[in-house]
Amino acid sequence: MSSLTSVDKMYLEIILEMGGGYVLDFSDATFEEFFRDHGIDIYGEENYSKNGQSKANRLRAFWEQDSDTIVASVVCELLDMYEAACELSGREPNASVLQKCRSIVDRLTGISHSVELGTVDNFLEKRIEIPSLQNLPVESQVIGIIEERLWEAKLVSEAGAHLSAIFLYGSVLEAVLLGAATNSPEQFNRSVCSPKTADGKVKKFHEWSLAELINVACNIELLEPDIKEFGHGLRSFRNYIHPYEQLSSGFTPDEHTARICFQVLKLALASFAGERKYSQL
Repeated sequence: MSSLTSVDKMYLEIILEMGGGYVLDFSDATFEEFFRDHGIDIYGEENYSKNGQSKANRLRAFWEQDSDTIVASVVCELLDMYEAACELSGREPNASVLQKCRSIVDRLTGISHSVELGTVDNFLEKRIEIPSLQNLPVESQVIGIIEERLWEAKLVSEAGAHLSAIFLYGSVLEAVLLGAATNSPEQFNRSVCSPKTADGKVKKFHEWSLAELINVACNIELLEPDIKEFGHGLRSFRNYIHPYEQLSSGFTPDEHTARICFQVLKLALASFAGERKYSQL
């Protein structure tokens, strides 16, 4: 059982937009997938429905019965998703409540997750070039595929097909993260953020989601915090490959959204290639 207080839950419910039984812009399918990535069967275990069948009620039941460590991990990622969604859609986040929620996570874990990350404009002002692909931690055969996808992403982006570009950015990021994990298995497996199976064992790398790869790479400091913040936005928009997910969100990524996602990818590639040096435009 977590040590969340009634006041903690009030702040979390505000920031996670839990009115009417909803949680952020999750559909039932994506909500189930999100928790499955954390080793939790949010729809399969009866205890999670004791407060009611809605997503919000299942989240409340999760808060009541799981440990501080697990609750903190889930809440931290939900806050990242809220912040990234606000930034990417041009919506102003509720800064005061968000800060309070971050402090709740800090208290649950005893570790400070509060980082001054800046605005989208500051993020986009970092001038990053795509590094030498030969320096990426992936197999040589994969480099050619990555090069082709980057070229194709450039073409579709210039043609105004921003959602298609985002799909390609996400696929390249996942390939490089998986390559990094495969090259440094001990480092990735020992992270406190490593996803576990029901019996507590770390999942095989091919079973890790993009969100889990991002979280662990940031936790072991292979990637910097700004990539985690905006990387979850890229992950969320990549889910729009399923039309009903885009329909349920009511949001269509535009050129600005695609620029942010491309910046995430370039920063990640530069970090893994050891070339993260940038200047302001």
